[in-house]
Amino acid sequence: MKASEADIVIVPGLGNSGPDHWQSRWETRLSTARRVVQDDWLFPEREPWVSRVADTVNRAERPVVLVAHSLGVPTAINAIPKFETAVRGALFVAPPDLERPNLKPKMAKPFGPYSRDPLPFPSITIASRNDFYCDFAVAEELADAWGSLLVDAGEAGHIDAESGFGPWPEGSLMLAKLLSRL
Repeated sequence: MKASEADIVIVPGLGNSGPDHWQSRWETRLSTARRVVQDDWLFPEREPWVSRVADTVNRAERPVVLVAHSLGVPTAINAIPKFETAVRGALFVAPPDLERPNLKPKMAKPFGPYSRDPLPFPSITIASRNDFYCDFAVAEELADAWGSLLVDAGEAGHIDAESGFGPWPEGSLMLAKLLSRL
C-alpha cells in the first residue's frame, strides 16, 4: 500500500504536536494525512478524546493507517471498538506507561489500563530506552500483547521535538515499512 492509497490519521498526545514535531511535519508532507483535533489539548478526557479519534477514522474515505504518539497511543487503542471503518495498520510511537505509580501528568491515568488483546490490524510500536514516560520493558510487553512489531529506538527520550526528533527520517522509514506490509 502507498501512503496516497490510505487516510493517514495522525493522533497526537497531550498538548498536540507543535510545528517542529515529526507528526506535524509528516502531516504537511503527506497529502492524505489528517490530524485528529481535540477540543482541549491540555486537559485530556478519555471519552471525548476517544470519540474524536473514532469519528475521524469513521469519516475516512480510504483505508486508515493510524500514526499515534504518546497519549495518542492509548487514545487510539481505546477507540478501536468504536471503529466502523477499516483500519489497515498503525504506527505507535512512545506509548506512555499508564500504570506507572508516579505517572505525570496524572490526567493521563484514566486512559488506562491498556487492553492487552491482540490488535485487529498489523502495527509497529517504536519505543525508547530512556523515555521518562515509559520503561522499555513495559513498551516491550505492550507490543508483545498487541502482536505489534517492536522497534528499539535506543536512547531517544520521548521521541518528540524536545528530544531532537523533528523531521525524523527513521520514523518515515518505519511508516513506509508498515505501509509495504499492508
